[in-house]
Amino acid sequence: MPDPIEVRKVPIESVTDASGLSRLIADGVIEAERVLAVIGKTEGNGGVNDYTRILADRAFREVLSAHGHPAPESVPLVWSGGTDGILSPHATVFATTADAPVTDEPRLSVGVAMSEIILPEDIGRPAMVEKVAAGVREAMKVAGIDDPRDVHYVQTKTPLLTLATITDARSRGRDTAIEETGPSMDLSNSTTALGIAVALGEIEMPREDQIHKDLSLYSSVASCSSGVELDRAQIVLVGNVRGIGGRYRIGHSVMKDALDADGIWEAIRDSGMPLPDRPHPSDLGGRLVNVFMKCEADPSGRVRGRRNIMLDDSDVHWHRQIKAAVGGVAASVTGDPAVFVSVAAVHQGPSGGGPVAAISDLS
Repeated sequence: MPDPIEVRKVPIESVTDASGLSRLIADGVIEAERVLAVIGKTEGNGGVNDYTRILADRAFREVLSAHGHPAPESVPLVWSGGTDGILSPHATVFATTADAPVTDEPRLSVGVAMSEIILPEDIGRPAMVEKVAAGVREAMKVAGIDDPRDVHYVQTKTPLLTLATITDARSRGRDTAIEETGPSMDLSNSTTALGIAVALGEIEMPREDQIHKDLSLYSSVASCSSGVELDRAQIVLVGNVRGIGGRYRIGHSVMKDALDADGIWEAIRDSGMPLPDRPHPSDLGGRLVNVFMKCEADPSGRVRGRRNIMLDDSDVHWHRQIKAAVGGVAASVTGDPAVFVSVAAVHQGPSGGGPVAAISDLS
């Protein structure tokens, strides 16, 4: 049986601010050597050249090192760049704890794993699907989860294509699925999501021609980000285990479209929090730790039958627009703009919508 989990959300007050993590450790809320993973939002542009992810990564690893973590470089730190609109930079810290209430009810468990190296020529192809799926299965074992239905959230960070990695593939006589670096972010995310779906039995192994194209294939628990700072999939798998003990529980649902606030409320209910029929942020009572969601501009260019121009806008990329829009919807539910909203959600939830996970404190 794995150890119970302590999970806390901390603000990020500047690009290199990791004081929230430092305070958690100094105040004895968590122990540095017990930190399993960090999932956070940084304030950069969210693109290929978003170096705020690297700056945050360095700052948080330096805090872990200063407080005595034996191998801070091994801790998965999954950063999603871009806090458009009212979204606020923050980080959610997961750690094991030796001090947790005993219960036989389902409680939060976390498994972390790293995939095999993902080569540039793997991105967008079945080889990446298979490598991610193997990593997800390993993370389930670490979390003590046997039934895929007990998995409610899988957050990954995977490599995307850069000019350097495309050149590397060519030097070895290989080609890449695409040659544009920007769109490779979406392709990496979607390929990873299919790997998660395969590992959890949500879909069969896809053909190469279905990757990033057949939108009927998706995972309801995948949240995939990509960046330049790694060469394999970092996997943070979160679910529930009976008998593990602790205060926290996770649930999930899907947003059917960008306005589907009910999908967020359904995820919160699924985490075990009792809510009235028509809930309000005041009903949360400080018990919601965080919500995590993916979003995507609907390829039809419409929401609830109304036309929008996100996909035609040459001034502001649709990534930033949909992230700001869904961030506003999410914050209206939680009453807190420090929510995890990430974009590029192909194969992650239904087309035009996306998966939602919620972690609640049930103490």
